[in-house]
Amino acid sequence: MKMRLLLSFLCVLSLCLFNGWPRGFRAPKAITPTTFHDRRNITILLWYWPFRRPFSLRGDVCWDLYGIFGCRLVDQRSFFPSADVVVFHTKELVMGHQKLPLNLTRPQGQRWAWMSLEAPVHNGNLCRYDNVFNMTITYRRDADVTIPYGELLPKDAGGHLVEEVPLNKSFLVCWVVSNYKSHHRRSKVYKELKATVPVKVYGRWAKRPLPSNALLPAISRCYFYLAMENSVAKDYVTEKLWRNGLQGGAVPVVLGPPVDSYKAVAPPNSFIHVDDFASVKDLGKYLQGLAEDKKRYNEFFTWKQHWKVKLYTDWRERLCKICSQDNSLPQQKVYSNLEAWVNANNNQACTNVTTS
Repeated sequence: MKMRLLLSFLCVLSLCLFNGWPRGFRAPKAITPTTFHDRRNITILLWYWPFRRPFSLRGDVCWDLYGIFGCRLVDQRSFFPSADVVVFHTKELVMGHQKLPLNLTRPQGQRWAWMSLEAPVHNGNLCRYDNVFNMTITYRRDADVTIPYGELLPKDAGGHLVEEVPLNKSFLVCWVVSNYKSHHRRSKVYKELKATVPVKVYGRWAKRPLPSNALLPAISRCYFYLAMENSVAKDYVTEKLWRNGLQGGAVPVVLGPPVDSYKAVAPPNSFIHVDDFASVKDLGKYLQGLAEDKKRYNEFFTWKQHWKVKLYTDWRERLCKICSQDNSLPQQKVYSNLEAWVNANNNQACTNVTTS
């Protein structure tokens, strides 16, 4: 009896293997990286490291560190023929430490990206790069790939977040400055403000430098921090707001782009803009009154109930953002006048972005 059952089973199995599985049954498909991610791999070649400070590119950096699939970062120039995007950091071009490989033939479809976190005044003469670059990577919100100095994250989100600094105050206003130039607008604001209220100054210029581990604790002892940029340019909002001000636990008094640029990125009711006052003297009086009114002052920190600040400090994370946004980027785009775009609405001698 057992032998008959075994022979019957073998017969049925043979028929199934010969004719295929019965209709309606489907063997499960193996899950592979290709079918799971459903996107092509993108190779990003960094032609040289910003400020000559390399980071490790071992392993699948974008996935391992930032959860971005299908993105390979390389810094070996032998990858040039197969790279989808080649990135050039402008500082080294300005300093003459590096040159564009204009002697090489670009593979069809390869895009060259111009990258900078500098204000326009420090980007040098860009007129020589007409019709060279296909992509901009910078802090500007209208860049092809925006790489801000910082951003807000919901409190329950992941990321490299810094803990809040306690609000124990002993100074009204403080400022950390190393690059002091008398012609800067922020220097003029400082001179007028200190004539009205006391300002505690740290940094190399004041011969009172702060080690990195003492920076935020020092700022946290101040009611207000002068988060004033050394250049006034479109969307140029640096770590002076994100780290020193918002993470430092003092209310940032900002000077830079117009107030709308700050409102677009910073928490509501978290900063005070110099341009909102008729005079710097009026600003000083406002700060004095606000520090004395604990209820009104504390309202500048209610955003911390829902948000935290994330800083961007790793060039690898910035480069990985190219892949996360690649599907939304135009594949055929040329900056025919990079100088005009970088200087944003200023009159320049050297035609607008063209897209075909």
